[in-house]
Amino acid sequence: MKKLTGIALAVAFAFASAAQAQQKQDASSDRKAKDQEEERIEQSYKADKDKCDTMKANAKDVCMAEAKGKQKVAKAELDAKYAKDKVKAEQKVKEAKAEASYEVAKEKCDDQKGEAKDACMKQARVERDKSKGKAEKTADAKRETTTEQRSAAGRTSDEKRTEKPKQQ
Repeated sequence: MKKLTGIALAVAFAFASAAQAQQKQDASSDRKAKDQEEERIEQSYKADKDKCDTMKANAKDVCMAEAKGKQKVAKAELDAKYAKDKVKAEQKVKEAKAEASYEVAKEKCDDQKGEAKDACMKQARVERDKSKGKAEKTADAKRETTTEQRSAAGRTSDEKRTEKPKQQ
């Protein structure tokens, strides 16, 4: 009996060790892939920034805002790809997109003067706030749906448990 228990324990330990090694290997390859993607994002940003160097005045500012915005969105999307909380990560991506659009719009508004510039800036803020609000509402709705699904699954299990004694 002791031999059988010892063998079973050894087999279980071997499987657990193999599974743990596989997880470490997966985590290592995920980290390498993420690092490579981050490097690609940085190279893309540098290339976009170099294109802006040939421009002048406000066109250069708009170009730089677009390059920075593209970089921030790409980083947020990369983080979302590897995030544990997908809902929160998706919200951050949407907020990064809203913020990037706002920064570009703000630079474009600099071409205008007086009341036209003020109206342009106000419109840019409204669009940004609207996009961020929509992202937050979407995330909240997804969280509620997930919570309701978990609750429903829990009730189903509870209902099954309460039904079994009644049948006996």
